[in-house]
Amino acid sequence: MTLASIRYIIAYIVVLKPKPDDAPAQSLLRLGSRIRLARTRRKLRQEDLAHQIGRARATVVAIERGSPKTEIGAYVAALWALGLLQELDLVADPGLDRDGQALTFSAVDKRVRPRQQLNNKF
Repeated sequence: MTLASIRYIIAYIVVLKPKPDDAPAQSLLRLGSRIRLARTRRKLRQEDLAHQIGRARATVVAIERGSPKTEIGAYVAALWALGLLQELDLVADPGLDRDGQALTFSAVDKRVRPRQQLNNKF
């Protein structure tokens, strides 16, 4: 094992591996692994997917690792190239947001500012 590979492993363990309670990072890891699975099922190389989305192979590697530093446009482009973009429409769909709907239709006072007493002194 070379010194460079040891440094890479240490960097992965310390920096790249998310904590178990880090829900956003875990979600990105799952998304990345699903994109990788979709790519391999379609018998595409990372280079092929990178060419289709107009990005570098390193970007595809970062997507498949679930890197939070990779821009969301790269993830969307990968989903589009794999034919999975329609599933993205379900993300943050207002029709599926039960908490938001409950807050919208609640009977609680909808004023943002507190009410002020009128001062009739001139």
